[in-house]
Amino acid sequence: MEAQVDESLQSRMIRAARLDAALYDEVKDDPRALPQAIFVVVLAAVATGIGFGQGDLGLIALGMLFALLGWCFTAYLAHLIGTKVLPEPQTDAEPAELLRTIGFSNAPGIVRLLAVVPDLTVFVMLATTVWMICATVIAIRQGLSYQSTARAVGVYAAIQILLVPLIFLFMAGEPPSSP
Repeated sequence: MEAQVDESLQSRMIRAARLDAALYDEVKDDPRALPQAIFVVVLAAVATGIGFGQGDLGLIALGMLFALLGWCFTAYLAHLIGTKVLPEPQTDAEPAELLRTIGFSNAPGIVRLLAVVPDLTVFVMLATTVWMICATVIAIRQGLSYQSTARAVGVYAAIQILLVPLIFLFMAGEPPSSP
């Protein structure tokens, strides 16, 4: 009889929000953590939608879709950049491992629910954004088995350089035609 007990999702989310590097190592190595990572991404997206006054269920659903797509793009870009462009000698990662670690880096986003309090909205947005960036850098570092946090920051920065223009292009719609 096996005496292994899985850690609860709640406990994992708290550890992820506390920036516990060991948690990110655990979920990297646990293929069964992928559904939990998906749930964390969705829960953070719903909290963001509610917290920032988007009580419209359609907008919340769209936010969940964009959160899931952004998470997948981020994980795959982190894998590509981290293993092909900026690898360390011991770098060893599969895309699914980065999906799990980066999924859990969304745990601080659940705090965005507090943005429903008008006097806290700006503070909550700024604080959770910085918190989630820190969590994502740790998730990338652990997911890629990096020794260097600076290299993980480099991967994160490269992802932002690639993704942000795409987001703006999408939000702007079709570019104007030239005369």
